[in-house]
Amino acid sequence: MDILSETIAAIRTGRPAYGLFVRHAPWGRRYPVVRGAGFHVVLQGSCWVLTPGAEPFALGAGDVLFMPRGADHDLVDQPGTPITEVAVPGEPREIVGPGVRTALVCGAYELGRQRSHPLLDELPEFVHLPARPGRHPALRSAVDLLAGEIAEPSLGTDAVIPALLDTLLLYILRAWFAEHADTATGWAGAFTDPAVAAALRVIHDDPAHAWTVPELGAVAGVSRATLARRFTATVGEPPLSYLTRWRLLTAARLLRESDTPLAGVARKVGYQSEFAFAKAFKREYGSAPGQYRRTADSPDTVAV
Repeated sequence: MDILSETIAAIRTGRPAYGLFVRHAPWGRRYPVVRGAGFHVVLQGSCWVLTPGAEPFALGAGDVLFMPRGADHDLVDQPGTPITEVAVPGEPREIVGPGVRTALVCGAYELGRQRSHPLLDELPEFVHLPARPGRHPALRSAVDLLAGEIAEPSLGTDAVIPALLDTLLLYILRAWFAEHADTATGWAGAFTDPAVAAALRVIHDDPAHAWTVPELGAVAGVSRATLARRFTATVGEPPLSYLTRWRLLTAARLLRESDTPLAGVARKVGYQSEFAFAKAFKREYGSAPGQYRRTADSPDTVAV
């Protein structure tokens, strides 16, 4: 898999939550902070986003708003409208009325609890991708397909929607990184720097290998010092620190999604002994691998 797909697969847990939300003006709705990443897609009408300590900003039809850390916020039909609702499970999806109609798809992706990834950590609290002619056509197509399946369920919808939500997440991130590809720092820069991308690729492909910075430099076709400097500037940490991070993220995914014995998990991610693996894992995740496996499949309820 490519770096972006593999990274998202490693930090995703559970199934995404989603729903079609329809209100008629005036309306105001609070979205408390959630564990994971949230999103809104405006299908019809418009609304305003209110965030703590910042100026309100507008969302129009076709706009996508992504919250990589599930930040709390309010949606209102117009600034000044009072907040009368809080997003909770089981609430009405549509409330009719005489005012202007706004329809949104609201959703949330569940992410690993204890350990995040710098790819998402570096994003702003709110990623706004406006709908503009010719801009991000793949994202627009995914939005249209998702809206259609939610509005008119048919045979296979229960399988189609989770796949479309996974696709939507990747297109959101792809669109963001494409818009910032000319930056010299951050993951947008990492994806476009051939040397850094090559080093990331082999780390992701073979985390069990005892990589050294000279080896990674040779793979990338640059000197050890050059790789270390460019890798740290874009990824946000030195190559071997990222190697440890990726090993433990991969281990957490194996613990969640497979019944591989702990010793086997340790070997798959480059630890020669189960003891060394358990010590490293507990230091980062706050629990032993076995305990993490037992508690990893107890998802939270996410209101959208």
